[in-house]
Amino acid sequence: MTQQKVNNMTDNVIKINGTDHDVDTMSDEQKHIINQIKVCQAKANSLKAELQIFEVSLQGFTNALIKSVEPEEVEEAVAS
Repeated sequence: MTQQKVNNMTDNVIKINGTDHDVDTMSDEQKHIINQIKVCQAKANSLKAELQIFEVSLQGFTNALIKSVEPEEVEEAVAS
């Protein structure tokens, strides 16, 4: 099964596979599905932003651990 494209949602028009559809003429079930898509898109965007925060934090903690186990001579040589 291929994934179909649903995009360019505005308040009254939604583009599905390149065709504009008037939301006002859709059934209640179709409108409900559109709302669910919007909720999923918002949550996905939120999770992507949260993931980016954790990836940056992970890199920072990783760098801190690497620095903490480096031999003292290397740290002293850099300080001199």
